[in-house]
Amino acid sequence: MSYKSVVVTKRGGPEVLQIIENELREPAAGEVRIKVLATSVGRTDINYRYGYSPFSPKVPFAPGYEIMGVVDAIGPQKHPGGEGVSRFAVGNRVAALTGHGGYTEVIYLGQEHLVPVPPTLAPADAAMVILNYVSAYQMLHRVAKVKTGDKALVIGASGGVGTALLQLGKLAGLKVYGTASSSKHKALTELGAIPIDYHTQDFVEVIRQAEPSGLDFVFDGMGGANGDRGLVVLRRGGKLVGYAAPEGLGSLLLGAIKLAWVNLLPNGKSADFYGITLLYMRDKKPFMEDLPLLFKLLEEGKIKPVIAATYPILEAAKANELLESGQVIGNIALLAPELLSEKKCLKK
Repeated sequence: MSYKSVVVTKRGGPEVLQIIENELREPAAGEVRIKVLATSVGRTDINYRYGYSPFSPKVPFAPGYEIMGVVDAIGPQKHPGGEGVSRFAVGNRVAALTGHGGYTEVIYLGQEHLVPVPPTLAPADAAMVILNYVSAYQMLHRVAKVKTGDKALVIGASGGVGTALLQLGKLAGLKVYGTASSSKHKALTELGAIPIDYHTQDFVEVIRQAEPSGLDFVFDGMGGANGDRGLVVLRRGGKLVGYAAPEGLGSLLLGAIKLAWVNLLPNGKSADFYGITLLYMRDKKPFMEDLPLLFKLLEEGKIKPVIAATYPILEAAKANELLESGQVIGNIALLAPELLSEKKCLKK
């Protein structure tokens, strides 16, 4: 028996994504075999595909930063190294942060990476929460430590993390401004943000007029000069949190130097960089605590991922093409074909 994955065969555009077949095997000791029901297409997938990121996996690899699926098989319960899988059983719904590997029908993961998914949640919604909403939640509550009444700007507010920041920011009682092209302003307004058109408006001037005393926080998902300009609109004691993936080692080093410099300046402003993978590799505990909390908010209807389009997993190349068009508001979901129907599929 076999299963299919979508892999990057060489650096380049969506056309380098190819479908390959893999032999289905039994899971090893401590390992869980998962039938993937949902994953997402994100900006990091694109950066990895082109090789822009210093953390890009070696070719060939399957992109896909997270998965939601159902346990299909578990490794042996007893083995020479000790006990086997103990926390999960066949049929359990699970979620995991993978970094890459999610564009696949089947994935093998150690049980230490898995989080239970409530049975009431739709796979597409659950999958969108794993990366984007955990990232947004941790930036707001673990890095910035926001409080009710704080004022914030989200630079690049229409993407998956951006829309999550808007929803969770509203839930936390923040006043939030967000930059996006004018065609996306209606969506930002519905999410509770005050939109700023980055094509025709200078967000520094808009914020200075609207908030003369400055903002408490700026969340920068675009990088480059945006971070420097974001610092300008902060009040004394305000913080910039950057989360745009670095494009190359040079960009990573320059960003680190800028952060250090900002934090040394005597203006009372500070800056930090958020990267979920680095935090997860250092300590899984915060992720394992925050994802169930967000699943609960999703169950209660307090958050709702914005999903612009859904595609079958094996049509990931088309989904990547759509994301690169720049027309997407929110997320693109890749789903197991049995979850899709013509009515559900919102391909554009």
